[in-house]
Amino acid sequence: MWQYRVMSVNQDTEPAAAEDAVAAAKATKAPKEDSRTDMVGKALGLLVLLGDEPRGASAAELSRRAELPFSTTYRLLGSLTRDGFVDYEPDGRRYHLGLRVFQLGQRVSNHHGFAGTALPILRRVTEKTGEATILSVRDGHHHLTVNKVDGPQTFRVTSDPGHLGALHTTSVGKALVAFAEDAERQRLVEELELEPLTEFSITDREAFRAEIEQVRRRGYAVMDEENELGMRAVAVPVFNAQGFAFASLATAVPVFRLSLEDLVALVPALQEAAAELSARLPQR
Repeated sequence: MWQYRVMSVNQDTEPAAAEDAVAAAKATKAPKEDSRTDMVGKALGLLVLLGDEPRGASAAELSRRAELPFSTTYRLLGSLTRDGFVDYEPDGRRYHLGLRVFQLGQRVSNHHGFAGTALPILRRVTEKTGEATILSVRDGHHHLTVNKVDGPQTFRVTSDPGHLGALHTTSVGKALVAFAEDAERQRLVEELELEPLTEFSITDREAFRAEIEQVRRRGYAVMDEENELGMRAVAVPVFNAQGFAFASLATAVPVFRLSLEDLVALVPALQEAAAELSARLPQR
């Protein structure tokens, strides 16, 4: 009996001991895994910050903006540079987004149909207008250019695919705000930082609110040297099935080539193309 009891006790306690050992091992691994995940998040955060810096940024600047120790920032930038996600400019000691980020962005664009599906439609608009046609989506408090077709003119628009721009100073941005879901539109109108990019930029909150309401009433948005001196643009929303904008489509021109009235006359062509994009593009 005694021997049987010993065996019984062993049988009952060994699994519990094994479970304790497994739990202890997991507890030991957890901090390392959490730390590793945290570093991935910090590295991605640096990429996001670099995306907001078209002229690049130094390690010290990124360290301050990310609120990370300089040593951590420098080490992460080294890893990102080694893997091609970041480029380093030795002369100015500045970092820029690398080719790998562009390649991934192109894959995302292709996956969502913005390249293969949208490009022929944008080309047809440019053939009609003779000017650059731009397709953008909203990325947080910015608009992201996902596709563009240049006109035959030698004067080119600088908003290339991958460009992040302000919402309040651009026609594509205003269209995305004006035709966002109601709660989101109200939030953006109240929270966007109205930084002046030119002397014509809207910086007053009430003026911006009035501008967005005007865009909603007339169905299109304009930019008249508010984002870049010498340039103007008109944009229309690309609606999803619920009637909200998931993208916006614009024609952009230098001011010496078309008046604002001539530019607005292109709205029907843009709206026709936007309706086709709405029917063809995945609305995500």
